[in-house]
Amino acid sequence: MNWGRIINMKILNINLKNLNSLRGEWHIDLLNSSYVSDEIFVITGPTGAGKTTIFDAICLALYSQTPRLGRITGANNEIMSKHAKDCYAEVIFEANGKKYKSLWKQQRDSKGKLQGIKHLISDLDSSIIISEAAKEIPGIVEDITGMDFKRFTQAVMLEQGKFDAFLKAKEGERSQILETLTGTEIYGTISTMVYDHTANERAILDKLQSEFDNKKPHDNFGSEEEISQALK
Repeated sequence: MNWGRIINMKILNINLKNLNSLRGEWHIDLLNSSYVSDEIFVITGPTGAGKTTIFDAICLALYSQTPRLGRITGANNEIMSKHAKDCYAEVIFEANGKKYKSLWKQQRDSKGKLQGIKHLISDLDSSIIISEAAKEIPGIVEDITGMDFKRFTQAVMLEQGKFDAFLKAKEGERSQILETLTGTEIYGTISTMVYDHTANERAILDKLQSEFDNKKPHDNFGSEEEISQALK
């Protein structure tokens, strides 16, 4: 039986090129002391500066889609910077003590026509490529992190103005997301098992009590005199 899985995911590096207004190559090393020492940091800037594009890059690298544009395909790529010949999004992340790299990229041919999406995910600890099949990788990321695209964007990468939507989500859905993130789903599993075990034992006890009640002797004697006569 699966007793639950504590999901401990951390983004370590974000690398991107030619995505929306962020032309050229950009690198964000979240292991840099500037981020690590303070633990909490804020990304600020005017509208259109590329703040949300950083989050889009993470989603692209992991799930080949973004909250704003949906799935990016070989025939439809509105996130590549205008007039750019190629773009990519790469994320290095850690999940449950293991490090992974997920890279998504696309380019145009000499005539400007979009080429197919290339997507790969590798295990950095062993330097083994897990998969280069674009259709498989979102599922592999879900297996590793415990979160599909919807859960990831709801709980980790809340879109602008969508925090209230998370708070207003159905109780069961919201609880499931929070349990996955915190690892507390194990307590829900244990609680269910204890309830089922208790119900089963109670049913056994009720059955034994019923059998005992049917078999215990009944007082069919009347007076003391009748009892004495029966004992002679």
